[in-house]
Amino acid sequence: MAVITYLEAIRQALFDEMARDERVFVMGEDIGAYGGAFKVTEGLLERYGETRVIDTPISEQAIVGSAIGASYMGLRPVCEIQFIDFIACCFDMLTNFAATSRYRNGAGVPIVVRGPCGGGVGGGPFHSLNPEAFFLNTPGLKMVEPSTAYDAKGLLKAAIRDDDPVLYFEHKFLYRRIKDEVPEEDYIVPLGKAAVRREGSDLSILTFGAMVYTALEAAKTLEAGGIQAEVIDLRSLAPLDKEAILTSVAKTSRALLLHEATLTGGIGGELAAIIGEEAFEYLDAPITRVASADTPVPYAPDLETAFLPTVTRVVDTARRLVAY
Repeated sequence: MAVITYLEAIRQALFDEMARDERVFVMGEDIGAYGGAFKVTEGLLERYGETRVIDTPISEQAIVGSAIGASYMGLRPVCEIQFIDFIACCFDMLTNFAATSRYRNGAGVPIVVRGPCGGGVGGGPFHSLNPEAFFLNTPGLKMVEPSTAYDAKGLLKAAIRDDDPVLYFEHKFLYRRIKDEVPEEDYIVPLGKAAVRREGSDLSILTFGAMVYTALEAAKTLEAGGIQAEVIDLRSLAPLDKEAILTSVAKTSRALLLHEATLTGGIGGELAAIIGEEAFEYLDAPITRVASADTPVPYAPDLETAFLPTVTRVVDTARRLVAY
């Protein structure tokens, strides 16, 4: 297996799926000749031509709206939102139309809407969003966020083959920082399945995306003090892998919920509800959340560091839970 970056894994998935299925095409701002803002789509135009690699106007509504129409005609569009913050511009089309289509008229909307999310790169309040909670309350939408190159490729391939709309969030901090072994042969990572990134017995850290690495680093620090933390990478945010979540909490009796989005109304609240309703009798300490501050994402590096969850915060919180 080749060792490739997170970004290259996403690119490979697009190349593979466009070769596998002529109904698949990609569309978005600057994705053709320029190769995308982060060069994810570089080379696609030369391989597949302008009828399947479509540079669009700066209109997220037009991108998603036309993709929905194309899906009704039997195609399988992959839309790039140049920065995931601007998915807000097509919120109505995704929540009120695409997500309800199968329920309303029996027609699936096999589109993928992908784009770079997350902070840690000094992008400020317009280029650092983690929008999963916006869509968590919308039945009919699936959401994934990979943390490894292996998952980035496998989840995108699974999303493109799915017959319903999938939001695919790719953390920009990971694009060129993360490398791992990725098979050249065809494979998928099923939607709705979490992964155990580290076995442990003293507490469960439930997280996803770039925060997986914060959790793993914290787990190493905790291990030096005799605390064994289990790290669960959710991978799929809708649907959630309840079995994996509950199995881990039943084993460790403590739950630390870690996400990069702001605290209030975040996915951690839903995870806490699931654990509180279905695993309460296993708990030896309160369910605890670690998340970003309830403010817009700062530009200044020092302020952004203070805003984001850190290894130190995770370690301190974990120690309090184990000592409870």
